[in-house]
Amino acid sequence: MKIFIGADHRGFELKEKLKNFLQAEGHEVEDLGALSYEEGDDFVEYAINVARQTVNERGGRGILLCGSGAGVEIAANKIGGARCTLGYSQEQIAKARDADNVNILALASEFIDLEKAKVFVKSFLDTPYDPAERHERRIKKIEEIKD
Repeated sequence: MKIFIGADHRGFELKEKLKNFLQAEGHEVEDLGALSYEEGDDFVEYAINVARQTVNERGGRGILLCGSGAGVEIAANKIGGARCTLGYSQEQIAKARDADNVNILALASEFIDLEKAKVFVKSFLDTPYDPAERHERRIKKIEEIKD
């Protein structure tokens, strides 16, 4: 699977470790920044780049990291077609994939370690979307919002 990944300085170290994990699992990973640790950089550009690439890559997925995960989640969801969720448990992430077809996972690097991040990412990547009529209907309604 093609995975786009990005993080600011607060998520940089965990992003680098997750890249290695994902590649070892056989995924194609494209790092959209930061490519080096830059204290004080802004998460917004990384989140937007990951969201745009994820939306444009059929079947692609995105992973974003910042300190709280909230900033990258908010920024990514500004891009049409991006459905980003802040992951806080394996079960919540699986339900977000199953019912909401999320294509981007935001992680709070200051609140999880590598082992928990791996569990969250595996849940995100391994859980299929259930295209039940009610799920499709809800996603369509969200996509129609132009506010």
